[in-house]
Amino acid sequence: MLSRSAQSLYWLGRYMERAGNLSRLLQLQSESLVDRPVREIHFGWSRMYNYIQQDPPAGEIRLFGDEQFVLADSFALADDLTFERANPCSVFSCFSQGRENARHTRHCISQEVWKCLNTAYLRLQEQDIATVWQWEPTTFYQSVATDIETIGGLAESTMYHDDRWSFLQLGRYVERAQGAASLLLAQVDTTKESIDEEFHEEDWISLLRVFYALEVYNHTYGVAVLPDRAMDLLVSDPLLPESLGRTVRLVESEIAAIGNGPYSRSGRALQRSVGRLSAMINFEWPDEEEPITLLREILEGATELHFLITEAYFDYPVQAPA
Repeated sequence: MLSRSAQSLYWLGRYMERAGNLSRLLQLQSESLVDRPVREIHFGWSRMYNYIQQDPPAGEIRLFGDEQFVLADSFALADDLTFERANPCSVFSCFSQGRENARHTRHCISQEVWKCLNTAYLRLQEQDIATVWQWEPTTFYQSVATDIETIGGLAESTMYHDDRWSFLQLGRYVERAQGAASLLLAQVDTTKESIDEEFHEEDWISLLRVFYALEVYNHTYGVAVLPDRAMDLLVSDPLLPESLGRTVRLVESEIAAIGNGPYSRSGRALQRSVGRLSAMINFEWPDEEEPITLLREILEGATELHFLITEAYFDYPVQAPA
């Protein structure tokens, strides 16, 4: 298939995964606005901006203030992360970029996927933060996340599982790997930035919920949530659908299905890189004495995958015939 089509499918997968991740975070954050303490609300917003590696619109998120101030601040932050066109990481921007890539590859995706994606985009386009805030923000974010999951399910069941499918999945899994590593580091960094720097169990409970892992954790370790155990589960558990370890294995599987690509040297470099990343998680992580340092290396490795994928499949050198 043409490299530009493969690249558009890859980015379609990335943007939709990113929009889904942020929608899930915003859903949980909107739930916390109902009855949670100011400290916990502050932590949630700070974690989100650390996750996307951006500064909030006003430069910082204030910890102190009365309830009305916290709600007003949350309104502005939610607008920035949901509908702000100038923010490339907002849910709307990711959805818009995903739709544009889907439009370029209409011949590669099924009619059902395009119709569902386009309908969800148009529905999102008609909304604004004032309307969402007036009714039920948690339900809104849950519906956006459900739309994205539905698009993924339709792609699974209606697309032919050839290279087109593999590039779409590769984009999803690379984004998931980078996002998971970034969110885990954001959790640690936000804790360090807090005034008391103390362990708050509710912060780690919310992190487990982001990964749909709270029930698994409770079943495995019990009700008390400890940071080390939560981190181990989210990094290395091979059966948890969105764990780092399982996601990297899925990346490895899609790369193997696609092959080395037109420029075999870059393809081999890509396979070595994903192999090293898998080894970090499977063999180094269990005995690592400085897990946060290793987690930063894992994030660097996941980020490097994107550039190697681009070099191997999209922007490979074209050799002139002899």
